[in-house]
Amino acid sequence: MDALLTPAFGTVFWASLAFLTVLFILRKVAWGPILKALNDREESITNSLREAEKAREEMAALNSDNERLLQEARSKRDAMLKESKEIAERLVSDAKANAREAAAKEVESARSAIETERKAAIAELKAEVAKLSVDIAERLLKEELADTGKQKNLVDKLISESTLS
Repeated sequence: MDALLTPAFGTVFWASLAFLTVLFILRKVAWGPILKALNDREESITNSLREAEKAREEMAALNSDNERLLQEARSKRDAMLKESKEIAERLVSDAKANAREAAAKEVESARSAIETERKAAIAELKAEVAKLSVDIAERLLKEELADTGKQKNLVDKLISESTLS
């Protein structure tokens, strides 16, 4: 039984020689390309990781640029809104001031027109009163002075009342 478990020297030699030959052939033919493929794969993975990191940094830079541009756009929008509100308020206040001025001019014009009309009406009324007074006086004098005796009495009375002497 010992002979079955212990290999013969020739078998070990030829098996070792066959093993070393296969190992040498595999090293020359298969091992080099396998290691080269593994190294290439490792390099490819490293490059991909590097490129991914670079892309992530670029994305972060783009995000910060986008955020900055967004902030600038918001601030410009706010400034434009503020400016437009100020312009609108200024236009409204100018329009109100112009309306007040126009209203004041209209009121003043109306007052002067009313005053002119009032003066004209008063002058017309005075003229009418004077005319009526003259007419009334004329009628009274005609009635009173129709009699010559009354005329003489009136003349005497006026002479006595006058302060000529």
